[in-house]
Amino acid sequence: MTLTVLYFAWLRERIGLPRESVETSAATVADLVEELRAREERYALAFSDLKAVRVALDQDLAEFDAPLAGVREVAFFPPMTGG
Repeated sequence: MTLTVLYFAWLRERIGLPRESVETSAATVADLVEELRAREERYALAFSDLKAVRVALDQDLAEFDAPLAGVREVAFFPPMTGG
């Protein structure tokens, strides 16, 4: 399947892209992260601490064990803070 993957904040800075189209056979978000980590060092660095990363699937917050079946967009971003 082909997914649009979005990167925000320091993830975008480390990877060097705001978005990309990714061809994947990953079943879950965690599987996708492993595929991305294996691509290049910049991805491995960006995803080195998953406690500092959140994910949304088609603009809905999700967990890393969430399935990717039927998903079109995956967004990775740091935890939000507000005031």
